[in-house]
Amino acid sequence: MLRTIVMGSCVSVQGILEKTLPDGRLVVRVGRSLFTGLPVATAVSAPPA
Repeated sequence: MLRTIVMGSCVSVQGILEKTLPDGRLVVRVGRSLFTGLPVATAVSAPPA
């Protein structure tokens, strides 16, 4: 599953979810690299009026 994480205040990474850590952080894979960070909140769109 493709997930987006935030690393620091302004760096985000999007990659394949590898695992979820006990503290709530996610590990994602981009190519051969692994990145760890907090998940970006999922946005819910409002139904059309």
